[in-house]
Amino acid sequence: MKTKNSQNAYNEETARHYISDNKPIINVSSDVETQYNWIDGKRTDEVTGYKLFFSQVGVNPFAVKFEKKPILPPFLFEVKLDKLEAIEIRSNVYFRSEGLRVIK
Repeated sequence: MKTKNSQNAYNEETARHYISDNKPIINVSSDVETQYNWIDGKRTDEVTGYKLFFSQVGVNPFAVKFEKKPILPPFLFEVKLDKLEAIEIRSNVYFRSEGLRVIK
């Protein structure tokens, strides 16, 4: 079964469909991954974003893209993602966020 893409833009409603606000989100990244622009199959030096991986009970680990380089939270610490949005493209879901905060 494929997801039905009802909107062609990132939005918070799509993110809430996959990630619960009531369960903790745990950082499972040990490094901030830098994403680069590619032209004609070759990587350029232009940075397009940064990626970290997170997990939540009942959800496989998922990647979240950040426009600005986030501060890497300690491994397996609970975080709060600011303005988490998602987009469904074909049968894949992609997430982005404006930032994150470590929850004590």
